[in-house]
Amino acid sequence: MRMSRICIYPKDVQVVTGKSERYGRTIIKTIKEQLNKETHQLVTIDEFCDFMGFNVEEVKSSIW
Repeated sequence: MRMSRICIYPKDVQVVTGKSERYGRTIIKTIKEQLNKETHQLVTIDEFCDFMGFNVEEVKSSIW
C-alpha cells in the first residue's frame, strides 16, 4: 500500500503550473506568509489548491 503525502514542494508546483522551480518556491513562500506559517512549517496540497484555485484531485493526480 502506498502512502499519500499531504505537503507540496516547489518541484510539484513546477509540474502543475508549467513554470520554473523558482516560481514554485515563490508561490510556497507567499502561501506561508498569507497563512502566517513559520519557515519550518510545510504547505499542504489543500492549502496550495485553495490559494491557486485549483481542483485538489487534479493536482494530486498530476504529481503522483
